[in-house]
Amino acid sequence: MRHLIDPMDLTVEETERIVALAEEIIADRARFSQACRGKKLATLFYEPSTRTRLSFTAAMLELGGEVIGFSDANSSSVSKGETVADTVRVVRCFADIIAMRHFKEGAPLVASQYAGIPIINAGDGSHAHPTQTLTDLLTIKREKGRFDHLKIGFCGDLKFGRTVHSLIKALSRYEGVEVILISPEELRLPDYMLQEMSARSKLRFREVRTMEEVMPELDVLYMTRVQKERFLDEEEFDRVKDSFVLDPSKLTTAKSDMIVLHPLPRVNEITRAVDNDPRAAYFRQVENGKFVRMALIYTLLRWADENRPYDRTPVFSEEYLTGITCPNKRCISATEDVDPIFRRGADGVCRCAYCEAKAR
Repeated sequence: MRHLIDPMDLTVEETERIVALAEEIIADRARFSQACRGKKLATLFYEPSTRTRLSFTAAMLELGGEVIGFSDANSSSVSKGETVADTVRVVRCFADIIAMRHFKEGAPLVASQYAGIPIINAGDGSHAHPTQTLTDLLTIKREKGRFDHLKIGFCGDLKFGRTVHSLIKALSRYEGVEVILISPEELRLPDYMLQEMSARSKLRFREVRTMEEVMPELDVLYMTRVQKERFLDEEEFDRVKDSFVLDPSKLTTAKSDMIVLHPLPRVNEITRAVDNDPRAAYFRQVENGKFVRMALIYTLLRWADENRPYDRTPVFSEEYLTGITCPNKRCISATEDVDPIFRRGADGVCRCAYCEAKAR
């Protein structure tokens, strides 16, 4: 059974086929209007969402399928203490594929071990957001015509920004990509990701503290929101929330064909005056999200038809280390009865398979 939990679950070739399929759908939507007739998508959203949830809903409806699920976990049996594993084993009786957003890191991976139908990670805590990555890649392809030989600046909250983490992973597999990390000290990319980037020969990167110093170089500027809900200390949030704001004056030195991306929602990190600049691609990016999710749903359902359902659960997709406790309180293993599982990286360090926290 194939799932999409992390961007790296797809090979480069599979990723590019899904992006190409999204472009086919854009060119001829009528041809795909009944492609998923008779299929049901369950959207299990334990955390608030506008774009992602509606995008999945619109995607399935445009494919001729149906949508069930919940947008508030408090309106489901989750409020009674039902686990992720039990929820998905119930939902699989009613649906053919599940899109899950959860505030606990690793929840979609747990779901994939029990569901017996494809699971799509629609965002798990500050860990990963692979369908936003596909959205970003489709937008970059449509706007810039390629994935390689690009200079991409990531600006704002790089510490908790799951969209940043996922896109950097995906871009690491392409030649000639340079990543420039623009953030305050408090919101730097996590050390483990910096170490991974250093180990990848294809990816060049550097850290800076202002967007102005690198603006003339960039092909893509990826802005992010400083996420209050990810901070444990409100005073720390108040200190950095206005650190990086994009306005027309900062764009005067940018290339004429540079594009500005943002996973949205924005607060004040991009001023309204930027919206009419042709380089502002973030609302085009939103629409691309629907088309790439149409391509992903269609592809996963096609792959699922070639696989038998699970006979036993949980089902582990690879060899893991056990007997270790994850130190991350935001990890699903901290609050639910799941098997703690760890991977040993090339550097010898053991990391939680659910949230990538380093074992102590």
